[in-house]
Amino acid sequence: MDPSGRLLSWVGEDCCKWSGVGCNNITGRVNRLDLRNHDWYHDFFDNYGATEHAFSGEINPSLLVLKDLDYLDLSMNDFRGVFPSFIGSLEKLKYLNLSGLSFVGVIPPNLGNLSRLLYLDLKSLGTLETDLQWLATLSSLKYLNLEAVNLTKTTSYWLHAVNMLPSLVELHLPSCGLPMLPLTLPSINFTSLSVLDLSGNKFTSTIPPWLFNLTKLENLDFAYNSLTGKLPDSLGYLKSLRYLELLDNSLEGSIPKSIGNLTSLKEFNLEHNQMSGIIPESLGELSSLVSLDIYSNTWEGAITEAHFAKLGGLREVSIGNYPPNILLFNVSSNWIPPFKLIYLYIRSCQLGPKFPTWLRNQTELTTLVLRNARISGTIPDWFLQLDLQLDELNFANNQLSGKVPNSLRFSYGSTVDLTSNRYKGPLPLWSSNISFLYLRDNLFSGPIPHNIGQVMPNLTYLDISTNTLSGSIPLFLGNLSQLQFILISNNLLSGEIPHFWNNMPSLRCIDLSNNSLSGTIPRSLGSLTSLEFLGLSSNNFSGEVPFLKNCTYLNILDLGDNKFSGPILASIGESMPNLQILSLRSNSFTGCIPLSLCGLSALHILDFSHNNLSGNIPHCVGDLSYLKSESTDYYPYGYLGRFELVSKGRVLVYDYISILYLVTSIDLSDNKLSGEIPMGLTSLINLGTLNLSMNHLTGNIPANIGNLESIETLDLSLNKLSGSIPQSMVNLTFLNHLNLSYNNLFGKIPMSNQFQTFVDPSIYEGNPGLSSCPLPIVCQDNEGAPQVPSGDGGEDDDSKLEKLQFIISMVIGFCAGFWGVFGTLAMKRSWRLAYFHFLDKVKDAVLDFFSAIGTYLQKRS
Repeated sequence: MDPSGRLLSWVGEDCCKWSGVGCNNITGRVNRLDLRNHDWYHDFFDNYGATEHAFSGEINPSLLVLKDLDYLDLSMNDFRGVFPSFIGSLEKLKYLNLSGLSFVGVIPPNLGNLSRLLYLDLKSLGTLETDLQWLATLSSLKYLNLEAVNLTKTTSYWLHAVNMLPSLVELHLPSCGLPMLPLTLPSINFTSLSVLDLSGNKFTSTIPPWLFNLTKLENLDFAYNSLTGKLPDSLGYLKSLRYLELLDNSLEGSIPKSIGNLTSLKEFNLEHNQMSGIIPESLGELSSLVSLDIYSNTWEGAITEAHFAKLGGLREVSIGNYPPNILLFNVSSNWIPPFKLIYLYIRSCQLGPKFPTWLRNQTELTTLVLRNARISGTIPDWFLQLDLQLDELNFANNQLSGKVPNSLRFSYGSTVDLTSNRYKGPLPLWSSNISFLYLRDNLFSGPIPHNIGQVMPNLTYLDISTNTLSGSIPLFLGNLSQLQFILISNNLLSGEIPHFWNNMPSLRCIDLSNNSLSGTIPRSLGSLTSLEFLGLSSNNFSGEVPFLKNCTYLNILDLGDNKFSGPILASIGESMPNLQILSLRSNSFTGCIPLSLCGLSALHILDFSHNNLSGNIPHCVGDLSYLKSESTDYYPYGYLGRFELVSKGRVLVYDYISILYLVTSIDLSDNKLSGEIPMGLTSLINLGTLNLSMNHLTGNIPANIGNLESIETLDLSLNKLSGSIPQSMVNLTFLNHLNLSYNNLFGKIPMSNQFQTFVDPSIYEGNPGLSSCPLPIVCQDNEGAPQVPSGDGGEDDDSKLEKLQFIISMVIGFCAGFWGVFGTLAMKRSWRLAYFHFLDKVKDAVLDFFSAIGTYLQKRS
């Protein structure tokens, strides 16, 4: 099929004039067919594909009539089906490009008949595989690309097969599933190789020594493997190398000093390895270097001017440690770099404490990231006066203050990140071109500007959480029609939520938690069909929760710590199949727990604690499939906020981006639930926390509760449970927090496995029928209780009165001192936020002081 009419010129008898057709000048016979789709896409994730202009269908065997065909290019079209075996009969072919097609099955071995081939590109978008046996007869081949073709059957001999091609100049075998990179090669035949791309395979060995005999190599790509070991000094033998891609491996050690021999090198990428040690100054000898990326390693020592001595052509630099480690930039304040960068990414290095003056001549920057660089003070005026037009400005996790750099120019769709600094004053407005704005964790105060929706209409991500913003949410915020993330949590906002959500159809995340907002939830929130996260916890919202049945993509719904009332809507379980976290804790919900919640297959945290729910725990609770399997599939939340969860008797705070996806919990405590504990609960083998305390549950603890093999916290206290403690509970080897107090349990307490550690009598108190050693009434000596001395050893009345007065004064002093401070903090939220923010700043100041002392001592030594 030809949907875009690319073959409209194929009319008339002279086919040599047809588009894409070439003929021999002497014989006039067709020898060239170029129907490549030039309108194909290549996205950010390196995915390729055909577009609506592509030919589709199957490749017809009628091509065989073109006996003189030596050039055939059908690439980047939408041809599908089995790889056409008749291609192997076009024996005069010198150029064959079938890349980007969606063939399936096996590459036919008769491709070996094409002995004249110089160029072969079979880069696959389908599920092709081959054994490479047919390569042996293609001795003239100069270019071979089998990207994404399954070569797992060739594990033991793939290198030998390609080594038999003496004319080979370019070899591309990325993402072929190869698990083994042979360390030895008895003889090297492909000595003309200039491009070797083996990225995206499964290599776990060291870099093989034979590689350094390929002295004509210009491009070497081992990215996205798991290579180990050190970079050898013999790397310096590859003096023709121009591109060296080693990112995303497990390489160790430092960069060899011989790196300075690679004076033709233009790109050097070591990102995301386990490299360490001191970066050699010979790096500064790479006079042709354009791009340097050594980010996400654990470098030590210092970066000096010598590291950049001859890098006059450098345009892109990415340096940093992850996890954070000390890498010091030790350059003179008068240093003028020999390069003009367009991209600078420095993270978790010590550039500070002052803003780096060597940026003064970097007038061509489009990306500037100085994140966690230990810079303090203000941004100098000379920087604000640079004529920059930025795509990204990131100064996050420093200690900057003073004037924000919102006077700079920004390109359309740009990013600004000033997270975790010390900026204060009114919330600043920025260029209308900015799409991503992160101002979280600063000291901004006052109201959100009422005209933010007019001044910055292209915002898609707005994070102004953890400041001290006050006032109400401005109505004009609803003008941000492209907004996808709105994060305003941990502020002092008040008033009601405006009714503007119908104007923001792309919203994926709303976090208004930890404010003083009130009123009801607008029904227009239910119109957000793309919503994945809704966080309204720790406010003063009231009324019933509106229908959110259109929010079918919702992953997290957190309405905890409010004043909501009414029943829990059954539509939550019916229309939100992707829900992973559901928290309605500390409200006034009534009625029964809807049975529809049992169908939430991804749910791993359910918190209905501290409400007025009644009825039985649904018997179908055992159908929560995520909790009943051992699967730990990662469901990304796509948001960096925080979530509070009660576990092990205390409040735990998790980052959504950290390990929260591993946390599994059901908390139904402090309600009015009755009936027996359903047997289905014991099938939730992936459950980590179960809290059913402070209800009216009756009956026995299920005998097979020992099936909860992952349980760490189990609280059944303050119910009306009876019977004995099941013996199967000794199988709960991960259990470390247990509370069975204040029930009607009787019999002996188990004493094996984990129960040997549960010696605190409060675990079992309030169960008069229990007997075993943790209970003091059973374990005390038979000699009886000790007697209080009397007679001559007693105290007189005056000393007793003095002691009583002392105790009373102590109690009064404690109450006045403790509650005068902490009582006020507990009741007045604004003081509490300011107090803990002050403690954070004191902590930062102490850390900065000791860091500065350490740096000073290091320099002295």
